[in-house]
Amino acid sequence: YRRMDIGTAKPDPQRRQAIKHHLIDVVEPSESFSLGRYVELAENAIRKIKNTQSPIIAVGGTSMYIRGLLEGVFDGPGADLQIRDKLKSQAQSDGLPALHHRLSQIDPDAAARIHPNDEKRIIRALEVYELTGQPISSFQQQFRSGQYKYNWQIIGLRREKEDNNHRINQRVKRMIDMGLVEEVKSLLAEPNGLSDQAAQAVGYAEIIAHLQGLSTLDEAIENIKINTRRFAKSQRTWFRSFQNVNWYDLTPNDDTPEQLAERIIKNIDISS
Repeated sequence: YRRMDIGTAKPDPQRRQAIKHHLIDVVEPSESFSLGRYVELAENAIRKIKNTQSPIIAVGGTSMYIRGLLEGVFDGPGADLQIRDKLKSQAQSDGLPALHHRLSQIDPDAAARIHPNDEKRIIRALEVYELTGQPISSFQQQFRSGQYKYNWQIIGLRREKEDNNHRINQRVKRMIDMGLVEEVKSLLAEPNGLSDQAAQAVGYAEIIAHLQGLSTLDEAIENIKINTRRFAKSQRTWFRSFQNVNWYDLTPNDDTPEQLAERIIKNIDISS
C-alpha cells in the first residue's frame, strides 16, 4: 500500500534505489487487494525481470501469497456482494468468534488455518460454502501439491520462539519511534480513508483503536506485540507445510544479514 510505510517495514528509498524492488506502492490504502491480484502483478514482474537476465528473489512472510506465487491461485467462485454484506452484518451483530465457530463446523481444516480475528478470510470461507455447498479447503487442495510453477529454490529462516518474540518487541518499538501513530493519523485524514482490509492490518488496527479512544497508547503497543506474535505463530504453521525448503536456523548472536547472505549463496545453485 502507498503511504503505509512504517507499519509494513517498507524498504527505505536508498535500498530500493540500490536494488530494484517490485510490487511496492502499487495500491491505494482505500483499495482492497487480493491474492489473485498479487499473483498477477508478481508474474508480470517476473516476466520483466527475466528479460533483463537478472536473478529473481521473491521475499515475504505471508505464506498464502508465497504459496499462490509458487503453485497458483485456486479456482474458487467469484465474490457475491449480497452474501458478503450479510456475513459482515452478522460479524457486527453476533461477533467474529461466532462466525469462526460456524466455519469450524462446516470446514474445520479452514478454521484451523484462519485466525479467529481474520474477518476477511472467515467471511470469504463462509461465502464460498454458501455459494457452492463445498468447503473452501476442498478448492485449495492444489496448495498442498508441492508442484511449483517456476524452478524456485526456497530458503527459510528460523529462529527460536524467544528470539523471535524479542525481535518482534524491538520492531514494534522502532515503528512507534519512527512515527507509526502519526502515519495512521495521516492515512485516516485522507479523503478516501482506509479500506477495511488495510485498516485490519496488524499495527494499523491497534493504533486506529487507540485513536478512537478504545485503548491507551501503551495498550495499543502491547496489542501490536501480541497480535504480531500470533501472526508469526500462524505463519510458522503454514510454512511447515511447504515442500523442499532449505531451512537456516538462526540465533541471536548469528551472522549479520550480509554474512548470512554469503553463507546461503555458497549452499545453493544460483545458476538455474
